Amino acid sequence: METRQVNLEDANQQLRQFATVVNTDHAVRQIDSREHLRVGIDLGTSSIVLTVLDTENRPLYGAFEYDHAVRDGIVVNFMESVEILKRLKTKAEKVLGTVLKTACGAIPPDTGDGATKIVGNVIEAAGFDCRQIVDEPTAAATFLQIESGTVIDIGGGTTGVSIFSQGKLMEVLDEATGGFHMTLVLAGYFHISSEEAEALKRDPKRETEVFSIVRPVVEKMAMIVLNATKIPTNEPVIVVGGAINFTDFVTTFSKTLKMLAQKPEFPQFVTPLGIAMYDHD
Repeated sequence: METRQVNLEDANQQLRQFATVVNTDHAVRQIDSREHLRVGIDLGTSSIVLTVLDTENRPLYGAFEYDHAVRDGIVVNFMESVEILKRLKTKAEKVLGTVLKTACGAIPPDTGDGATKIVGNVIEAAGFDCRQIVDEPTAAATFLQIESGTVIDIGGGTTGVSIFSQGKLMEVLDEATGGFHMTLVLAGYFHISSEEAEALKRDPKRETEVFSIVRPVVEKMAMIVLNATKIPTNEPVIVVGGAINFTDFVTTFSKTLKMLAQKPEFPQFVTPLGIAMYDHD
């Protein structure tokens, strides 16, 4: 495991600051109503996240709601997605004291023009001018300032992989295995509903027990990446996404991958913040 490591401290500092204002009634700083703000929309399988940056890409505010409107990275309930996003937009505008006019969205890699169109339509229907739709691991790499290396975005429904070399995207992969599949394993093991299993998965008091049960899913995620891609062994490997918020996730993932992966703090916010960075002229 001689994979090169990167310094994530700058990213972690921004993530820590952002985490303090998510779903609160205050922003990082007071906003001038005349300044342009950058907005990112992440329509995830387990949640919809709205992030706001200033023109220097500094996080200002964010909000999210858990949802059931997306499956395996694809919107399956258009109206639910729109209604949630409208609520998040209203909440953010109230806190910031200004109207949010533009936004960018994202899709898992290689999910096609249909997914791009649907995500754009959701954003437009919620009252934004949608500037661009990017793929999720590329958005994460943008926020982390990764020029060369591999970014693995493990969300609620998919494992997305992007390999970069000197700022160029060389290879992408997306497979339908993510946090939702952990939930299914828990539901089957304990003979409980998916809703109960999802709540159990997020219970920090039972993390050790839960992870021992979902460990095979984590190993499967790593095997997907190992078998389907040719990751440069001398470049950094960064894992992000809401499904990796377990203490032992990266250790287990790295062991199966046979490469040392890194995880930033609050990995569930990396991709949404990266998406917002594309909201410019």
